[in-house]
Amino acid sequence: MTVTLITGAASGLGWAMARHWYRAGHCLVLADINTEALAQRRAELGDDTRVHTVTVDVTRRPELEHLIREIQSTFGRLDLLVNNAGITHRSPAISTRPEVFRKVMAVDWQGPVELTQLALPLLEQSRGSIISIGSMAGWMPVPGRAGYCAAKSALSQFFEVLRLELEPRGVHVLMVYPSFLDTPIEHNALGADGGRARHARSTVGGMASADDTARRIDRAWCKRQRWLMPEPVSRLGSLLWRIAPSLYLRTVRRKFAGDIPNGAEGPVA
Repeated sequence: MTVTLITGAASGLGWAMARHWYRAGHCLVLADINTEALAQRRAELGDDTRVHTVTVDVTRRPELEHLIREIQSTFGRLDLLVNNAGITHRSPAISTRPEVFRKVMAVDWQGPVELTQLALPLLEQSRGSIISIGSMAGWMPVPGRAGYCAAKSALSQFFEVLRLELEPRGVHVLMVYPSFLDTPIEHNALGADGGRARHARSTVGGMASADDTARRIDRAWCKRQRWLMPEPVSRLGSLLWRIAPSLYLRTVRRKFAGDIPNGAEGPVA
């Protein structure tokens, strides 16, 4: 029996991973902030005792503690923790309200860190795995995503260090670095004022499907890989940023011109 906890499980990549591992026979704990969406996903999978749903805001520690207690009481073990819940923004750094940055950091960094610490006793007992969904934005600049880049960079560094500490204790850590996924995270991106972003998303290359990415993540997890860059654009972008940073900057300025302030917007008062 493999017990798998997925945060942000009601949509996008989280739901794709849930479906994939449900078909593979895992027992699932699906966590999300959207209670109604979780109920719908539970119904889609059918009346199965292998599936347990918990409404969780990953920025609230009491709710994370409740989540771990639910796993212990329902299944008595945890083999795989997937830190997938996330939020982004599309807004220039100079005009974004501080509360937007605080929210992005809380969801994308603080939540995964606190949940992982709470889950570690169970994961050590099972010699299990942690999968954290990072981003290419964590190690190269993307215009209009300063807070998101900062949060994913912090996430990457934390879990890269955690791997060094946990591998001798039998716990496996896989960091996934996708580029552009066709998921609702960008449809719900925050704007500079904390409302919904009003301008369209800029991308480089094509968008990968959530289902294909879920399959790649499963293969990497089964092989106990440490890192996964699912799309060629992630690998190319990483290489370009490291060996030809000036060329990278020229490219993203052109591709993300709509996300770069032109002087019309000033700093937030």
